[in-house]
Amino acid sequence: MYAELLDAVVENDVERVEILLGKGTPADPPGEADSTALYRAAVGGRTAIVRALLAAGADPDRLSGDESEGLPLCAAAAWGHTEAVEALLAAGADPARRESHGWTPVLWAAANGHAGALRVLLDAGAAAEDVLEGGTTALTLAVRRGALGAVRALLDAGADPARPDGEGDTPLAIAYDWLGTHLETALLEQVAEQAPEDAEFVVERSRAEDGTDLVTVTAVRPGGSASVVECQRGHAAVATLLEDATGERLPFEELVERALPYRDLDEEAETWWTIVESLQRRGDRETFDEAVRLCAAEDPRRRELAVDLLSQFGSADGERPFAEESLPVLRRMAAAEGDERVLRSVLGALGHHADPRALPEVLEIIKAEGWTRTEADPAALAAVLPAGHAEGLALLVSMTTDPDPDVRDWATMGLAGLEEDTPQIRDALAARLGDEDLSTVAEAARGLARRGDPRGRAGIERVLAESDDDYARDIVAGL
Repeated sequence: MYAELLDAVVENDVERVEILLGKGTPADPPGEADSTALYRAAVGGRTAIVRALLAAGADPDRLSGDESEGLPLCAAAAWGHTEAVEALLAAGADPARRESHGWTPVLWAAANGHAGALRVLLDAGAAAEDVLEGGTTALTLAVRRGALGAVRALLDAGADPARPDGEGDTPLAIAYDWLGTHLETALLEQVAEQAPEDAEFVVERSRAEDGTDLVTVTAVRPGGSASVVECQRGHAAVATLLEDATGERLPFEELVERALPYRDLDEEAETWWTIVESLQRRGDRETFDEAVRLCAAEDPRRRELAVDLLSQFGSADGERPFAEESLPVLRRMAAAEGDERVLRSVLGALGHHADPRALPEVLEIIKAEGWTRTEADPAALAAVLPAGHAEGLALLVSMTTDPDPDVRDWATMGLAGLEEDTPQIRDALAARLGDEDLSTVAEAARGLARRGDPRGRAGIERVLAESDDDYARDIVAGL
């Protein structure tokens, strides 16, 4: 009967699992060395089955099978199944328990770059300083992989950024070793050492969970078996995080050169922004002057980085010590810049400055012939729009009806956040209560509620009834 339960788990047949459990099939196997259904469900990220097995009495801390298997929580963490991790922890799984070979859930999540599962484990009390018997730490595992999100999670949880591994290599030294390495070649060499001469190699590129580039190299052996190695292209960002954490201060130009190759490589330019934010946090005159000089660089990528740097320079503590100096620089660039991508960065930077003096430049950019509208347009316009400016308000209202849902959402958010209160604003917000995008509905409801307009209640009720998006629900919570 238990074999049938295992088959149902592998096939992800939730109904069959529930029927078998309801008929009295034990949630755990009779033999101590048998594979457990809970482990197999955790490996596959079959959260509904994990919950059903736990509800039927499965032991969340029971080792499964022989040494080729292990703990359910380790399995879920190793494969990045965050919901399964949460379910196991809720059932009492020990986040610090080790498998027979010394691995813990934190070590598995760090080694495989699963930041979401890692944060859940750390929040549940798992140690950020987890270490294998040979001295390899969770942090050095994440650094070797180039797992930016995992490294950030461990540092946020208090992992020592200077603690060496068992061979004496610090996390920063490990990150430096990977800088400048051609990742595909390095992984090919690594997998080739274990593959027969007639193996075929496949190189694939995709996105890792944290948005960085993920390179997977597979050696396919005759007969179909395979060896796989993976690594993320996050080492430049990781090195920057570790430099900040250990007090290392690199020259401005060295960090600029580090950032440039990554502008379009990561999903959301994660490496680019990690380096930009590191320079922004310096907040000193020397770095500011370097950024201003870079605004005149011939290479548009350098100008873009300079603008992104000036956007929120020195604002880490809520202060903007150079805002009065950077605003004129950005306004001049708005008039002179010919590269569209740099101009988009200028628009974003003017929005972050939120100074009404930049309204003419913002209008000039977003009204230009051939300009492609994005959510940055209403965000910048709303940030610099003073009360009583009829043209700017009319343009922002028109953006709330844009065909692009992201533009509508940001325009509605901007409109809702204005201090001004007019019938035109209220009616524009009310018109969005029927929007198909529920985040936009939530923003409209918020804007009406803060103006005391009872029409907002319909939007609040709609979001709570129809949306499963936490962000949209949080907007209307308490209104």
